[in-house]
Amino acid sequence: MASASDLGSTDDYEALMSMTDVELLKSSWRQEKAAPEILQFESRLIKRVREQIQLMEETVEEFTESGFDPLTVSLYQMDLDRTQFLLRSYLRIRLQKIEKYMFHIFATAELLTRLSKEEKWFIERCCVDLQTHLEKSVLSQLPYTYQSIFQQSVINDETDMVAKPQLDTFVVCKTKYYLGHIQLEDNADGEPDGSGSQKPLEEPFEMEPNVLYFVRYKAVKKFVEEGKIDLY
Repeated sequence: MASASDLGSTDDYEALMSMTDVELLKSSWRQEKAAPEILQFESRLIKRVREQIQLMEETVEEFTESGFDPLTVSLYQMDLDRTQFLLRSYLRIRLQKIEKYMFHIFATAELLTRLSKEEKWFIERCCVDLQTHLEKSVLSQLPYTYQSIFQQSVINDETDMVAKPQLDTFVVCKTKYYLGHIQLEDNADGEPDGSGSQKPLEEPFEMEPNVLYFVRYKAVKKFVEEGKIDLY
């Protein structure tokens, strides 16, 4: 990796420091912060950003030691601080979701594949340690039918004690493309209306480019995962 002494000018440094990656990190941070569920870990982007942070730290240190213009050094330091904040906040938000929904994520293969190698190690340790602690301190003192960490009673097949993300949460979003045939509401459960007949489906929804919408997350979940919709 090039050091500060290899940079002939500020323009050379800025060419190496691709602002595109910082903007991509900002977008991923915003998506992760707004989505109720954990999203795919951006491994390649995070690797590049970490390399850029290392280069920025080396550059700031070398410029400081060589007596470079303090104003220029402070500008580089501001960029460094901003990038570090975005990276730390992105990782912190993901850890908070893992801690909150650890058993649900750990039991769902699709969600587990969205984690980084370090996050998978973290969630496995958390699930094992928390389950062991609860079994020894609380569950072992209860009647057998209430000793499950996942269910209120072993008679019940539903894992009603496991926290799950609320996909019905409303989110603010925008798309760069025209998107049609979006079903905002469904009647997958076949719930009847007041008259006893099945509720009709709502008309498909359309999204125009660069217009903010306030919709349920589950209605646009597929488009968020495909990168067609940005959350705010």
